[in-house]
Amino acid sequence: MKNILMVFLLCLYVSVSAQDLGTTKMESFRKVDNQRESRTIRYDLYVADTTVNYGGKPKRAIAVNGQVPMPVLTFTEGDTAEIYVHNNLEVETSLHWHGLFLPNKMDGVPFLTQMPIKPHTTYVYKFPIIQSGTHWYHSHSGFQEQIGMYGAFIINKREEWDIPTIPVVISEWTNMEPEEVHRNLKNANDWFAVQKGTTQSYSEAIKSGNFKTKVNNEWKRMNAMDVSDVYYDTFLVNGKSQDLHPQFKAGDKVRLRIANAGASDYFWLNYSGGKITVVATDGNDVEPVDVDRLIIAVSETYDVVVTVPENKSYEFLVTPEDRTKSTSLWLGEGEKVPALHMPKLNYFAGMKMMNNMMDMKGNMKEMDGMKMQNQTMDMNTVMYPEKNEMVTLNYDMLRAKKNTVLPEGPWKELKFDLTGNMNRYVWTLDNKTISESDKILIKKGENVRIILYNNSMMRHPMHLHGHDFRLLNSQGERSPMKNVIDIMPMERDTIEFAASESGGDWFFHCHILYHMMSGMGRIFSYENSPVNPEIPNPKMAQRMLFREDNGFHPMARIGIESNGSDGEIMFANTRYRFTTEWRVGFDKSMGYESESHFGRYIGKMQWLFPYVGWDFRKRIIEPENRNIFGQNNTKNLRQVFHIGLQYTLPMLVVADASVDHKGNLRFQLTREDVPLTKRLRFNFMVNTDKEYMAGFRYIMTRAFSLSTHYDSDMGYGGGLTLTY
Repeated sequence: MKNILMVFLLCLYVSVSAQDLGTTKMESFRKVDNQRESRTIRYDLYVADTTVNYGGKPKRAIAVNGQVPMPVLTFTEGDTAEIYVHNNLEVETSLHWHGLFLPNKMDGVPFLTQMPIKPHTTYVYKFPIIQSGTHWYHSHSGFQEQIGMYGAFIINKREEWDIPTIPVVISEWTNMEPEEVHRNLKNANDWFAVQKGTTQSYSEAIKSGNFKTKVNNEWKRMNAMDVSDVYYDTFLVNGKSQDLHPQFKAGDKVRLRIANAGASDYFWLNYSGGKITVVATDGNDVEPVDVDRLIIAVSETYDVVVTVPENKSYEFLVTPEDRTKSTSLWLGEGEKVPALHMPKLNYFAGMKMMNNMMDMKGNMKEMDGMKMQNQTMDMNTVMYPEKNEMVTLNYDMLRAKKNTVLPEGPWKELKFDLTGNMNRYVWTLDNKTISESDKILIKKGENVRIILYNNSMMRHPMHLHGHDFRLLNSQGERSPMKNVIDIMPMERDTIEFAASESGGDWFFHCHILYHMMSGMGRIFSYENSPVNPEIPNPKMAQRMLFREDNGFHPMARIGIESNGSDGEIMFANTRYRFTTEWRVGFDKSMGYESESHFGRYIGKMQWLFPYVGWDFRKRIIEPENRNIFGQNNTKNLRQVFHIGLQYTLPMLVVADASVDHKGNLRFQLTREDVPLTKRLRFNFMVNTDKEYMAGFRYIMTRAFSLSTHYDSDMGYGGGLTLTY
């Protein structure tokens, strides 16, 4: 009888404690298989092509076990994971276990920790589960993550909270092939801005009273600003545009294990039922903190607790940072209680802010008296039309549950500037890509401190594989442990980690997929690491790894108008560019001409471009005349080699000075794609050979524009321009 009474009182205590789970004290636990022996948990994952219709059109995706996102993998600390990956694709693949501590050869980075999984083969990942928390997993091969290869990886503690828990995987979907997305970004195509309505043209600037701001922006050689890179057709929660959970009643508390599996978007999280209580980040518990909203960076995870106040359906709203669309998770049943949707951003206010933050050399200026770190001073608030009275989470509010000071040991300090160039979409650390950098050697047993300064106009979620790092904030000994840090423009943040692994190469990179594929990262390598049997040919593997950020991408612009055809074809990578331009007249007397350049971009902002080239033209127009230097300009027949130098001037005008092998000089000014309206672009050219051109292009679709121009040699024409 006494034993029965004790059991009853214990159950009553657990029940009352669970009901009292509040916003300031969350220490009520229940035992979950505390006596259970550790087990080997096996999953079989079948990777295959599929077709989805998320964005209104049937498109290829990659499904695992027939689903997008991939299945939720659940373990308990102390288990052993045994995951069989059956690659039924026609291409190679891989899986990376984001945030997990595991043997280096199991980390899942092709050509770095393993060779890729060949088509129609099976690979086994096996590793002990020595931690807990909310994590996720995804492909690290090419752009496969963008089209479906992502999923939640949940590790329960031996003791867990006795409240309902829902994994929440946030993602985006684009109907465009991700390789094509990356190529468009590299070519500075503004079609995504047209789709999102964020072009910030001169007519929009004048209409809103921001003409001076727009001029200042281009005077500093900046294109229109954006808070995200890509236009997405839709956004998803757990693979759905609306994820419904009607089983919850008034008073229920729900734990959401949230992972941002998006390729490039940050997301605002709001809840219509009241406060959001943050209890963990990147798999690490923190002291509970109540907020009205938070932003989750690409690849971050957060555990939050929310309450269902009444017998209604409450919206947990997920909004991308650019606020183009949204997606939702609904908790409870009955009358819908929507969250307050976020209004559009004031981009010209953001542009004005960026003008003040950037100097004429393209560097971010640290503001006097402002300590920019840990998201405590979000400069982007100037763009937010809503009142900023709500409590927004920042890193300085995160306090670890226990002391996180690193163990005694030698220290190694590193400093990196996060650098980039939106005009050419090049992203680097200290102006070097992964393929341009040596591995950073570290020793087991030492502590590594990294000081990061964001000298670019975009925020970057930097992720360290295989380790948690300590994010230094005002919490001192209780500074939180994370594996992803969001660094906003002008921020200077410090992280530190214990080099506790037995060896191997570990990736450290920006987790915006298109930034990583552009080369923004480094490789930490333990000294005297044992040979990795998964990499039988390290030199070949390194060459393959480096191909990701130094490959060439194509671009073409072909105009077909009533007076002839003009255009260019370009192949470029991070540093080098080859371009061929041509003009062909439909009238025989106009003839044809072509000019080819091959050169290398110099400097962090890549405004300087020395080149060598070949110029050929043949036409019958008029007697030869002279250029403004008094030299014969060989306007009708010319076959010359030349060397030259291009430099981007304020207002994004390109100055081009060259000399050919006959000693003839030429100086030229060019500007393309001046944004007059949301879709109307203006371009011009004038040079010392007394040639000039001016024209307009009206964007119809991503590929086609209506165009017209006047050329001093070819006259007036109108027609179509194809852009690739």
